[in-house]
Amino acid sequence: MTQKRPWTRRRRIFVAATCAVALVAASGSAWAIDRYLVPHVQISDVSEYEAENSTVAVTDDEPASDAVTTATSYTSDDAAISISTVTTGSGDSTVTYYVADVLLSDATVLRSAFANDSFGENIIQTTSEIAAANDAVFAINGDYYGFRDTGIVIRNGVVYRDAGAREGLVFYQDGTVEVYDETSTTADELLAAGAWNTLSFGPAILEDGEVVDGIESVEVDTNFGNHSIQGDQPRTAVGVIDSNHLVFVVVDGRSPGYSEGVTLTELAEIMKGLGATTAYNLDGGGSSTMVFNGALVNNPLGKGTERGTSDILYVAG
Repeated sequence: MTQKRPWTRRRRIFVAATCAVALVAASGSAWAIDRYLVPHVQISDVSEYEAENSTVAVTDDEPASDAVTTATSYTSDDAAISISTVTTGSGDSTVTYYVADVLLSDATVLRSAFANDSFGENIIQTTSEIAAANDAVFAINGDYYGFRDTGIVIRNGVVYRDAGAREGLVFYQDGTVEVYDETSTTADELLAAGAWNTLSFGPAILEDGEVVDGIESVEVDTNFGNHSIQGDQPRTAVGVIDSNHLVFVVVDGRSPGYSEGVTLTELAEIMKGLGATTAYNLDGGGSSTMVFNGALVNNPLGKGTERGTSDILYVAG
């Protein structure tokens, strides 16, 4: 029996475009193209917007004069980052993933940035491009907030969207990180409690150091294509080891002989083995990307090229 591969976002976008073309032909409506392909810019200068609206005092944006960088590490007064590569299995069952152990001096050292320094839907750049524009020494893809119009979006202490829909992750300014129900609170309430960044993808895969039940059946979106995120896939996840001590994992996949990818349960086990007590799944597939010191660390889909995304998490150099 041939097993069908779960659809990627690129395939979902293709389906969206195909459906839109069919609708145009049948009824003259181009709503699908407008909703899923056309950029909709709500804030065109995020840097200026954050400068005007943030009430959080953060470390300055000057390059760290004390920084020491090697091929796999970065150390400054603000952060200590160590990058490692892990390969398990053999043949078509080989899995390759990349681990970034990140120790922060302050929670606000971990920042978020949007593609083209703009907020809205369907605005994309590669992780490398967004990282370069923000002088990031380390970056991973975020939650691809711009593919959907729901979810609470707080970035760098500023509210961008308040439309709770799923299980989110919140980073507080005091260094704590929590999984929360977006539908049971508001962005303003989170901000008042000290929220610095939120992510809206999921699901949470580790809580209290244990693998979360039922993660293989979670639906993240309710739009075109396959809503599920099951099977062996490229993955990106963030885990919490301690206050201001985080671990980021990017698993490559869909590349037999190099890396087949992992299930959500397998991803949870990886995070648990790294010492995380809380871990959260981010956007995956071709979006799964890690960048360090201006270079692409992983090999997305075994092709060495990045797919555009809407946002990153990063540490500035």
